[in-house]
Amino acid sequence: MSLKQFKPYTKSRRSTILIDRSNLWKGKPYKPLTAPNKSVKGRNNLGRITARNHGGGHKQKYRVIDFYRKKFDVSGSVERIEYDPNRSCHIMLIKFDDGDRSYYLAPQKIKVGDKIQNGPNSEIKVGNALPLKDIPVGMDIHNVELHPGAGGKIARAAGAHVTISGSDGSYSVIKMLSGEIRKIDSRCLATIGVLSNPDQKNISIGKAGRSRWLGRRPHTRGVAMNPVDHPHGGGEGKTAGGRHPVSPTGVSAKGLKTRDNKRTDKFIVRRRGKK
Repeated sequence: MSLKQFKPYTKSRRSTILIDRSNLWKGKPYKPLTAPNKSVKGRNNLGRITARNHGGGHKQKYRVIDFYRKKFDVSGSVERIEYDPNRSCHIMLIKFDDGDRSYYLAPQKIKVGDKIQNGPNSEIKVGNALPLKDIPVGMDIHNVELHPGAGGKIARAAGAHVTISGSDGSYSVIKMLSGEIRKIDSRCLATIGVLSNPDQKNISIGKAGRSRWLGRRPHTRGVAMNPVDHPHGGGEGKTAGGRHPVSPTGVSAKGLKTRDNKRTDKFIVRRRGKK
């Protein structure tokens, strides 16, 4: 996957850098594996805005991704690799030998026609899903389950992966890109390989309009508001806020720890490092 630049015939085109998707499927998605994707515009079930600056955006259909990979011991082939507007990595349509089809997250270095398989008897190669206990130490993996049979939760974004660094009894020790090291049940499934589209972090959208296409609305600075609207608001003339940065509800915006899950603290060997 490579980046695509444009001739600077407008000011926005001069700074635009996008992903080159010329080698992806150019048709529509596989219809039986799509679902409506109604935009909630940052509102909760009561219709109240709980996430500011969300709304609009291009209409999209949701692609039903199989994060569980429970179709064991049935070989399948990669029918096509597609763009998915709902996530940063690409997806692949798998046609199994029994005629079923599924969408999976597409790893790097996988091509149309490649064979994949799920289950403990699968070969150690990119795209195959196996239990952690059957994957060699040092292997890069993605779509890792936190609990057996619960579906992949870890490493699902573009270019993401975690590494198996050892074992501890019935647990596997994995290291994440953030630096965190944690233990996961060795029966959990994981898929071998690094996820596709690693250049996603290098794109430059170039103009405000493309943000609106993605459903991002304009963001008003707190210091430009009145005191009734934001803790940073008010003051004579221009001010820098007068306090440490906070959200509109007064929650610190500078790394306040909100984790409150002591039940799983015992599985974290080392916390993630500060960036």
